Amino acid sequence: MHLATIDWILIIAFLVFTICIGLYFTKRAGKDLKSFFLGGRNLPWYIAGVSMVATTFAADTPLGVAGLVADKGISGNWLWWNFLIGGMLTTFFFAKLWRKSEALTEVELVEMRYSGKTAAFLRGFKAIYFGVILNALIVGWVSIAMIKIFEVFFEISHMHAFLATGACIVFVAIYSSASGLIGVVINDILQFFIALGGCIALAIFVVNSPEVGGIENLKAALPTGATDFFPSITAMTSSGKTAVTALTIGVGAFLARISMQWWASWYPGNEPAGGGYIAQRMLSTRSEKDSVYATLFFQIANYCIRPWPWIIVGLGVLVIYPNMADKEAAYVMAMRDYLPPGAKGLLIVAFFAAFMSTISTQLNWGASYVVNDFYKRFFYKGDDQKKLIIASRVATIVLMMFTVGVVFLFDDIKGIWDFMIECGAGLGLVLILRWVWWRVNAWSELVASVMSIVTFAISKFVFKMEFPDSFFFIVGVTTLSWLIATFITPADPMEKLASFHKKVSPFGFWGPVRKHLGIGKDSTPVGKLVIAWLCAIAMTYSILFSTGYVIFHEWKPAIIFGGVAVAGLIGLIIMMRDKDITAYWNE
Repeated sequence: MHLATIDWILIIAFLVFTICIGLYFTKRAGKDLKSFFLGGRNLPWYIAGVSMVATTFAADTPLGVAGLVADKGISGNWLWWNFLIGGMLTTFFFAKLWRKSEALTEVELVEMRYSGKTAAFLRGFKAIYFGVILNALIVGWVSIAMIKIFEVFFEISHMHAFLATGACIVFVAIYSSASGLIGVVINDILQFFIALGGCIALAIFVVNSPEVGGIENLKAALPTGATDFFPSITAMTSSGKTAVTALTIGVGAFLARISMQWWASWYPGNEPAGGGYIAQRMLSTRSEKDSVYATLFFQIANYCIRPWPWIIVGLGVLVIYPNMADKEAAYVMAMRDYLPPGAKGLLIVAFFAAFMSTISTQLNWGASYVVNDFYKRFFYKGDDQKKLIIASRVATIVLMMFTVGVVFLFDDIKGIWDFMIECGAGLGLVLILRWVWWRVNAWSELVASVMSIVTFAISKFVFKMEFPDSFFFIVGVTTLSWLIATFITPADPMEKLASFHKKVSPFGFWGPVRKHLGIGKDSTPVGKLVIAWLCAIAMTYSILFSTGYVIFHEWKPAIIFGGVAVAGLIGLIIMMRDKDITAYWNE
């Protein structure tokens, strides 16, 4: 595949600009660990929010969504649409608490919340498990997309595509190890808008291609159920009899996703109550209110702005390449076959941008765990910030080398998404309750982390279960296991719980701790926050659906959902201006 001169100019200009940003922020990032991993804890909400969106907009996401749509139609996106509910829960109930904790990493919170050797072990375990092992898995599946792009777009061998992807990871490691989080987030802003613009351009070219011929022709050519937003049990055939809908998610799977997955499963970027690199962005904001607004912006942009260009292309490739088995690769073929010069370069840059924003975050976030929660916690007893910065940059490079080595383990994006959701099933509730219930201890979280993996293996390799049955099994056994562990092990010392309560002022079931501290009833406006949470969910889903119905020229449901979106927005504005909520966020 030969690119035009304008395409190469766009690609080279983007790479040069990216490395210049990294070099520009090198000195600022080198002050101390807070500067390197949290940007000095001074990011305004809009910078942190855009960075959250950009880092979850990976090169794999458009391809993965195309695969979902090809397999289960639009309703297949409930695999990830359901996470909005938990994301908004994080926004209104936990974003403030994260920022108030002033932890350097999510894993550091473990020893702020729990006590003893079990807490220390849990912190070290999570630092390696999340920061190294799962981090490498995430980079591996994200790299699948870039390998497919290089293979299909440039028509090169798998090995050459792997080497090209490895070179991209090395490039990212250079600027992220130099600039720390501040360089990562500034690059994220550029990378997000380029990636979004490129995907919108591709959707327009695909819909207007001769093979598709516009939205109406696209709808007519698609299998039954492909454009359904919700699962359909039956559909009418030409003879008037009912038949199973050809292309839609199952009702059982939908109910599992919408009723349980958002609170029960650990998934990177959508952890219940927040965590991972989303927690890193919340911790990097300049105030508790900025943390709330950044997370709110992320939820709205993540579900309302990003999905439809990917979905439209996913539907389009069903028509353009009906016999192609790998619909993820078909997305890249559409890029190759339907973009003119200039637009090709723009979209290649867009995928570079999406890939780099995610990889840079993964390397910086993973290094924060390795250095702050493993090396500094258990081995390095000093506090020389220059030495710790050197260790952080070395850790970034070492993580890069390790992650490149595991890329060959993966070949399917959607399958990895399913694996991550089920492998972390049952862990989510304890991550929520550690903020809300004083009785949760380190054993609760440790048992939940281990049992989710064990029960996943049992469900798949012993009982041969499939989703949603496997999901219900994993959640049930894991939840029962950590509850038993909680009650057969002693609670944390009251002094530890009191220290945590004084630091973050958590809401919920902390009666014995409040009594010990001599403070009265919790004043958190929980009821009003619940109303704001529900308004935000209704508004965001309604914008998502209304936008889709407008695209498909289905005006009646578009107007109905548009009206619900306006009502949700009005309710949200009223609640966010409520004196009790504003006072709570400004404490």
